[in-house]
Amino acid sequence: MTRGVLRVYLGSAPGVGKTVAMLSEAQRRIERGTDVVIGVCESHGRPFTVSMMADVEKVPMRHLEHRGATLTELDVPAVLARRPEVVLVDELAHTNAPGSRHEKRWQDVEELLDAGIDVISTVNIQHLESLNDVVESITGVRQLETVPDEFVRAADQVELVDMSPEALRRRLAHGNVYAAEKVDAALANYFRVGNLSALRELSLLWVADRVEEGLTRYRADQGITQSWPTRERVVVALTGGPEGRTLLRRGAQIASRGSGGELIAVHVTRSDGLVSAEIDEMEALRRLTGELGGTFQTVKGDDTAQAILAFARGVNARQVVLGASRRKRWQELFSPGVGQRVVEESGDVDVQLVTHDWTRSVRAPLRIGPELGRRRTLSGWALATAGTLGLTWVLNVTGQWHDLPLEVLLFLLLTVCAAVVGGLWPALAAAVLSSLCINWYFTEPKHTLTISDPQNLVALLVFLGVAVAVASVVHLSERRAAAARAAQREAAALASSAESLLGEEDQLRALLVQAVEFFGLESAAVLSRASVRQEWAVVGATEDFDVEKVRGASVQASIDDENSLVLIGGVLTGDDRRLVSAFTTRAEAILHRAVLVREAARAKSLAKDNRARTALLAAVSHDLRTPLASIKAAASSLRASDVEFSEADREALLETIEESSDTLTGLVANLLDMSRLQSGAVAPRLEALHVAEVVADAAEHLTTTGRLRSTAAVDTPLIEADRGLLERVLVNVIENAHRHSSGEVVVTAAAMAERIQLRIVDRGPGVPRDAKESIFAPFQRFGDAPQRNGLGLGLAVARGLMEAMNGTITAEDTPGGGLTIVIELPRLEPARNIAARKTWS
Repeated sequence: MTRGVLRVYLGSAPGVGKTVAMLSEAQRRIERGTDVVIGVCESHGRPFTVSMMADVEKVPMRHLEHRGATLTELDVPAVLARRPEVVLVDELAHTNAPGSRHEKRWQDVEELLDAGIDVISTVNIQHLESLNDVVESITGVRQLETVPDEFVRAADQVELVDMSPEALRRRLAHGNVYAAEKVDAALANYFRVGNLSALRELSLLWVADRVEEGLTRYRADQGITQSWPTRERVVVALTGGPEGRTLLRRGAQIASRGSGGELIAVHVTRSDGLVSAEIDEMEALRRLTGELGGTFQTVKGDDTAQAILAFARGVNARQVVLGASRRKRWQELFSPGVGQRVVEESGDVDVQLVTHDWTRSVRAPLRIGPELGRRRTLSGWALATAGTLGLTWVLNVTGQWHDLPLEVLLFLLLTVCAAVVGGLWPALAAAVLSSLCINWYFTEPKHTLTISDPQNLVALLVFLGVAVAVASVVHLSERRAAAARAAQREAAALASSAESLLGEEDQLRALLVQAVEFFGLESAAVLSRASVRQEWAVVGATEDFDVEKVRGASVQASIDDENSLVLIGGVLTGDDRRLVSAFTTRAEAILHRAVLVREAARAKSLAKDNRARTALLAAVSHDLRTPLASIKAAASSLRASDVEFSEADREALLETIEESSDTLTGLVANLLDMSRLQSGAVAPRLEALHVAEVVADAAEHLTTTGRLRSTAAVDTPLIEADRGLLERVLVNVIENAHRHSSGEVVVTAAAMAERIQLRIVDRGPGVPRDAKESIFAPFQRFGDAPQRNGLGLGLAVARGLMEAMNGTITAEDTPGGGLTIVIELPRLEPARNIAARKTWS
């Protein structure tokens, strides 16, 4: 059976017109004779959407009972039985009601597609799983309903439904999205211009990435290797040399000439893992790439030119930027440089060679590699000199038993041994000295530097060539081995550092301790010196660090413009100094992360305060205005001279004034409590208390009507709490239970190992599992309705007061239905009293 085709309309925000676009597509297909039905379509009461739905056949929805409410969901079996060509399924990320065929609606769509039915669906960008955290950071709202990105990416067609933020806000203001009473709050919160612009950009980027994936897949399927200039991508090839900054800035200028330009820096490393570039220089180039808005990539390859071109074609780049060669002209006679090879093999990729201050201006030093160690070098020189003289004496004494070929081979063996032991220079010395000895003592005419037989001359030249070649190979092998050992030591140090730092709270001090242990030093520190005052300020240090020793530091390496890494005690080798740059890079990352953490905490605090202020204004506009309006209406009625009220009516009006005043008092008290909690002004006076007595006091201060039964025994062990604060907590929790439950509320108490647990049990509608934590957030009212009073601060205040008293408050399901609030407080010694049970009405 052929799988159905999935078409998804992706929107940046609610109200951009996804459902209308889906219905328009359905009407177009119906006009072409396609069998189209509506599986589920949410009109949200919008007249235009309802009118469009009238022309499309609807498959009846499935009705499910849940917690006393009737919910409607997509009836998958009914759609499969009807078997249309195309079915419309709105809101792809929707979570189905318990008892449905699948948990998520996208899983319903998956079954329909497997049955060969085409599906047209809709989803907003904020419901994609990968963007959930990003959307929350932008809007402050976490989306509980999500759909996997893989499912949407696998759709046969994804069409973006776009609208400018200003146009969407106009639609909202005209009442085309939400009901009139919700418009002001929506415009002030989720539908701010900044939020909508950021969501729109996320949508455009997500769709652009999907288009890029499709293009890459098409080029691979068709075997197309040449670049298609769909976007101005500029690849900058970096060697790690000083010209890298110039190349990056030039590449950024080229990429910025067109809209949508992209800068990609690439560094080619050897496949054997050996590193030729300095770590600190590469890290600086990586940071500069990020500052210029580009990305930094590292690829492996022994053929640098081929690796650069393969990478450029792989990312569909149009241009490659290289630095002009720093090689000498005589070097190019033996082999072409990387730049020349890239130009010759570039094909359809444009190559730009950028001149810089280091073009052919730096004298390349004669590199004879790392030292083999003093002992090996001296042994090599001794073998080259004393060994050659000793072999010459032995051969002279035993001259009647051998001739020139054997003598040359013996001297060659001595030269190879000198190369293996001492490296290149002792081997060259041995080769020259051996050739002179062979010429003087063993080649006719002897005791002269002339050679009569041409074959002997060729033998000597071959001897010198072999000696130099063997010495060069040995020396190169030792250089490679030394580089591999250094790289292995460096990698092991960095890996050990990274692994051990993961679990450390003070990562900076842990890094400094590692540096001391790794280099065998006395102490280490990170110091900061301001531009105005030149004295040092210690940012982080080992315990035995002394600031007075800074002038005599073994190493003082710059971390950034303000901070330096100081190492004291001992002398570092060249390889160790190379590793110092790795520690400075890690220290810079730790300092930068600390700055980001502080800024994030400050931003989070500001955002929290902003949300609290916004919620407070929205709540005050309704919840404080309602009791004030009731008081004013009742007072105005009593003062009216043209109306005669009976005694019962006057009593009812006065009761209204009293109840509304009590409501205002409670609201203001909660606001003041929340303000005190957020400012940290709550200072509890802890004392030993009887649970039953506090519950009895709380019952006397309840303003709600409802039956309360307490089974808290007076011989329950004492608790440590603030009487007034605990009473306030119990009043808030019990009144909240009364508002949501028409039955009896029960308070129980039980002694645990080190805590006393109070449980306030109601038989109301309960709270879903994923909302049990959110009911303790300020200005949150589960099951909120316009007729309900309260700012949604009761449980938030209760939690804040409990935390101030070292207690906890959580929510659980009541067996058989309802909600149980669990309060736990520290336990003291048992009270010696008689158990009592009280019931209040």
